[in-house]
Amino acid sequence: MDWLERARAAEQLQEWDVAIALVSAHAECFSDDPDMHDKHLWHMDLLARAERIPELTERALTDSHARRRLDRSLRERGMEAALRDRAEDGDRDALYVLARLMCETGRVQESQKVVQDIGPDDQYAHQIVARDCWP
Repeated sequence: MDWLERARAAEQLQEWDVAIALVSAHAECFSDDPDMHDKHLWHMDLLARAERIPELTERALTDSHARRRLDRSLRERGMEAALRDRAEDGDRDALYVLARLMCETGRVQESQKVVQDIGPDDQYAHQIVARDCWP
């Protein structure tokens, strides 16, 4: 069994430490090798599924893929306050994720307010509210 088969088996068994160790050894962000880049995305997904939020948060400081996966993970866990904190700290993706979540749950005015409070000049955030929110 090669490393890829072992990693997939570990993932299926939710043996996160094993899967993460195997995949991370073959992963590289922004690699010229598309397979290594794909492994990097898989690595970020494994970290989120393993609930290694602190590690993902640390990586998110310099890795856009980690940042986006972290924001998505926070959304999946219903951690709106953490998303808002990240957005207030300058994570634009967190703002977009938060605005969409509020729109999808019928909180149009709250979404408009969060965009106005955090990203008043962020045209994309305003587009999300205009496009995705239905009063």
